[in-house]
Amino acid sequence: QVQLVESGGGSVQAGGSLRVSCAFSGDTISSYCMAWFRQAPGKEREGVALIASNGGTAYADSVKGRFTISRDNAKNFLYLQMNSLKPEDTAMYYCAGGRDSVCYSSSWRWGRSFGYWGQGTQVTVAA
Repeated sequence: QVQLVESGGGSVQAGGSLRVSCAFSGDTISSYCMAWFRQAPGKEREGVALIASNGGTAYADSVKGRFTISRDNAKNFLYLQMNSLKPEDTAMYYCAGGRDSVCYSSSWRWGRSFGYWGQGTQVTVAA
């Protein structure tokens, strides 16, 4: 019943900005650990950022200082603001949801603890 649908992907020049969104339905997003993952062709899936129910956040070292994860509990939306984009950020971006305790596990970045996934939205950064 829970569904996640990403949107906002597209093509952008290096150094530009983009915001991707995730619409959450079937339950209330406020109590979930929410995260963004990405996967580029030929590479492993990697955790990009997470946000816990209390608003606490964590980021992959590769995006820290450039990306910001946020949630709008009233609208049941999750966002990822991406600034200073680099060609290596090119990937399919997925949102995921799970029990809030997942946000406090060191293994969150692998994604196996998240029970709900969106279909992804493509982000392409040109040099």
